[in-house]
Amino acid sequence: MTHLVQMPLENFLSASGIILDVRSPAEYQQGHIPGAVSFPLFTDAERAQVGTCYKQQGRDEAVELGFAIAGPKFSQFIADAKQLALDRHVRIHCWRGGMRSGAVAWVLETAGFKVITLAGGYKMFRRWAIAIFEPPKPILIVGGMTGTGKTDILAALHHTGSQVLDLEALASHRGSSYGSLGLPPQPTNEQFENEIAVRWAAFDVNHPVWIEAESNRIGSCRVPEPLFHQMNQSTVLEIKRSRSERLSSLVQVYGTADRQDLISATLRIQKKLGGQRTREAIELIQSDHLIEAFDVVLNYYDKTYTYDLQRRKVKIYPIEVTGLQPAEIAKVLLTILPPS
Repeated sequence: MTHLVQMPLENFLSASGIILDVRSPAEYQQGHIPGAVSFPLFTDAERAQVGTCYKQQGRDEAVELGFAIAGPKFSQFIADAKQLALDRHVRIHCWRGGMRSGAVAWVLETAGFKVITLAGGYKMFRRWAIAIFEPPKPILIVGGMTGTGKTDILAALHHTGSQVLDLEALASHRGSSYGSLGLPPQPTNEQFENEIAVRWAAFDVNHPVWIEAESNRIGSCRVPEPLFHQMNQSTVLEIKRSRSERLSSLVQVYGTADRQDLISATLRIQKKLGGQRTREAIELIQSDHLIEAFDVVLNYYDKTYTYDLQRRKVKIYPIEVTGLQPAEIAKVLLTILPPS
């Protein structure tokens, strides 16, 4: 006789064992618990078929159809789970913690696995992920104009053991018109929120969280509103370095990008950059004079940054770092850490 263990969310997240998401592939793609593995009971088409049956014929008929579809897969579920969970410990969830997770959990537990299911399913996780940003945590913003190396500084701060939330890494986008070049496709906005939420929950409220200054959108991803509100109220440590170093940094980041992609990204800011400067920048890109091209583009981004900085009614600490490496800058930031 099996006795399935159903846990509330926080216990589920901290328990041992791989997380198997038994929802359909499309549901998983839309958003999932970070680290969870897609382990669908039904394909997208099968899920739609069962759903249609439920609406047209009722619950009993839909359940029978579901078992008819899934039953032949049970032996393969067991074989796949053995490959994924060598210790035979698994955590399972579906959308609401109902029949899909229950069915797969029953199969695996019968096969000798130690199984935990999530009370309320992924729906409960989403409620938690949205609410997690409401209680404030101390934040320090790493600001600075384009090309000042803020991302590398965050990485150096992380290396010291500091709490860092790299929103651009999670969004797979650097935030500007050029921000997607050379990076994997962006996650869905829902998945972006999920990734942030799990990291945010793990941060110690007694220590600051370092975050790069961002707008509320990073490519197609939106920073959760409660978090963005906290960011806008937080102290800014403004990184300052020479224009020549900034231009060299931009060439290092984008120098290997396809030239047509660089031109397309430049055209996306044509209205704000101006027709003449846009043509000038494109001609410089075509002739492979990237430092000069980025010098033209920086005029727009510097104005945008200055405007954003001036609208913030917070303490701003300018820090000159020309000539310093990211690890050295991190030490400087930690040394002059403003009082909380």
